[in-house]
Amino acid sequence: MDLGSPPAVTLAVRVIPCLDVDAGRVVKGVNFEGLRDAGDPVALARFYDAEGADELVFLDITASSGDRETTYDVVRRTADEVFIPLTVGGGVRSPDDFDRLLRAGADKVSLSTAAVRTPDLIDEAARLFGSQCVVLSVDTRRSTRTPSGFEVTTHGGREDTDRDTIAWVREATDRGVGEILLNSMDADGTRSGFDLDLIARVRETVDVPIIASGGAGGVEHFVPAVLAGADAVLAASIFHFGDVSIAEVKRTIADAGLTVRPRG
Repeated sequence: MDLGSPPAVTLAVRVIPCLDVDAGRVVKGVNFEGLRDAGDPVALARFYDAEGADELVFLDITASSGDRETTYDVVRRTADEVFIPLTVGGGVRSPDDFDRLLRAGADKVSLSTAAVRTPDLIDEAARLFGSQCVVLSVDTRRSTRTPSGFEVTTHGGREDTDRDTIAWVREATDRGVGEILLNSMDADGTRSGFDLDLIARVRETVDVPIIASGGAGGVEHFVPAVLAGADAVLAASIFHFGDVSIAEVKRTIADAGLTVRPRG
């Protein structure tokens, strides 16, 4: 696959920060000057909106189902103040969970472990809410146990499934998934760049948009991910710690001849 020239697309490449939220608080370190409460996801959402983020992803890692009411409140407050699309994932196990998040103000809902366990959940969610609201989050790593060389994992990469990643994304899109959040567990946290081979393999398999995740360590890593086939790029710590700004990433993408949405 030729990764040397921009793809023939006119849709803007989206730049998306991701926040891990536990019982209504952001749990991964965030360090911004002038932000009085770095643990408040609503304040961070406002910050990223002002910085020019195209969308936001909230990953709810709340352990207790009893605390999930807090998550719905966070989504409601964010949707009231921030007007870029919001995707919420984590702990979504049923159409009722899906419905409550959408009613609270989420634009899209991400399915992961529950979809692997019960693939029919994808069909039902797409039928009830539309494919445009259904995101499949795929945590995957390289493996010798699957035909493609990539294996789906669950529970944040802690559990293997023996399920082939390429076969899974094909099945999921056939069932009605409207977008794929593709997270390389091998690259995640390494800051050595996105897994370009993984992105290209999934791009060859599905027509729905792909959000590339895992491995971003500098502005130089984003354009190769787009050229490999990503429609959007997601990162967490490099944005949260101020190593790289949304504006810097967009400028680098634009300098490569790709389209980005102007700030504001």
